[in-house]
Amino acid sequence: MQVSVESTGDIERKLVIEVPAERVDQEVEKRLKDMRGKVRLDGFRPGKVPPSVVKKRYGSAVHQEVVGEVIQQTLYEAANEEELRIAGTPSSVVPESIELGKPLKYTATVEVYPEIEIGAIDSIEITRQTTEITDTDVDKMIEVLRKQQQEWKTKDTAAEKGDQVILNFEGSIDGEAFEGGKAEDFTMEVGKGQMIEDFESAVVGMKAGDEKVADVTFPEDYHAENLKGKTVQFKLNVSAVNEAVLPEINAEFYKKFGVDDGSEESFRAEVKKNMERELKQTLKARVKQGVMDGLYATHEVAAPAALVADEIKQMRAEMSQNGGYDASSLPAEMFKDQAERRVKLGLIVGEIIKQNKMEKDPEKVEAMLQDLAASYEDPDSVIEYYKNNQQAMQTVEAAVLEEMIVDWVLDQAKVIDEVTDFDSIMNPDKTAA
Repeated sequence: MQVSVESTGDIERKLVIEVPAERVDQEVEKRLKDMRGKVRLDGFRPGKVPPSVVKKRYGSAVHQEVVGEVIQQTLYEAANEEELRIAGTPSSVVPESIELGKPLKYTATVEVYPEIEIGAIDSIEITRQTTEITDTDVDKMIEVLRKQQQEWKTKDTAAEKGDQVILNFEGSIDGEAFEGGKAEDFTMEVGKGQMIEDFESAVVGMKAGDEKVADVTFPEDYHAENLKGKTVQFKLNVSAVNEAVLPEINAEFYKKFGVDDGSEESFRAEVKKNMERELKQTLKARVKQGVMDGLYATHEVAAPAALVADEIKQMRAEMSQNGGYDASSLPAEMFKDQAERRVKLGLIVGEIIKQNKMEKDPEKVEAMLQDLAASYEDPDSVIEYYKNNQQAMQTVEAAVLEEMIVDWVLDQAKVIDEVTDFDSIMNPDKTAA
């Protein structure tokens, strides 16, 4: 087999491959011979069809089939011979000579995995946040839990922030109704931001049975083009106003969260333990994100198109699974930037693992399993499930390797420790606002 390689880009290579005629011809003859005993043609007894007739009838189809298989086989043989690591499937394969009895010649355009040089890790700057959970933090969390258990009770007085309002509304611009501007028995919690600010402000002060027309101005950056910056007249009709009723903090409330002894001390300890677990996970995720951002920023890596295409398929599948709808028809462009980032980071991380000969650490895998299982009522069953499920175990092992990479980067990077408060870590968007 003759192979020539031309570099046509950073990671693109053009291979011209010539395969001796015997490799194709011998396989074609073998298959035609095997077919003789199976072919049934009118005028011939089973197994007695002459070779010339079999060849005339099926030779072309068998030849095309063999050519396709030989191209697939020899492409990767040629890549190995030339020490090329092909990334994904070829972008094109063009046969130049496929005539029986003559050498098979074709051109394949492929992308190869990029050569990656691990950059200066000590130039990466990572902020590592820390905090202590205070009694005030626990008090706030208990109020959140109460809010989650709240019930709604009808009230006769005017709606105010925090109340639930049930209403009908119909919007119009210059007396003309517009699409999406009408609803009946619409439920909204005032002040929660379900509707634009002017709309919610207009509802404040209304009681059950009240009607009014309110001017509502839409923001300039509103998503609907026909409403951007427009002032709309909404006819509002309130049918009910409900106020939130929070549960009492008592033994009955504690038992809803698995504190069977009904004591405040045990309940607060359980709340704090859950907060600590969530805090630990959030801090780990933040540091990991900082590490990945740093690695991405310090390495210029070409992303093979075939790997990006595969990643886009994976992202569509993830969206379908998590969103409960079919995302397969969504445009590739929607996922492209994130898919390229994932591919590039995967290549960088893979090179770090390779260069440092990192392997999964059984003790760390076991420790992560224990952490994962800790939040469940029956931790032993969860651990048993993982250990008996190869795919699930692979996700744990991959996470352990990620942690090892994070630790490896942290050992070399510029780490800035920042002491902050619980809210700033757990609710950064709310704190910034």
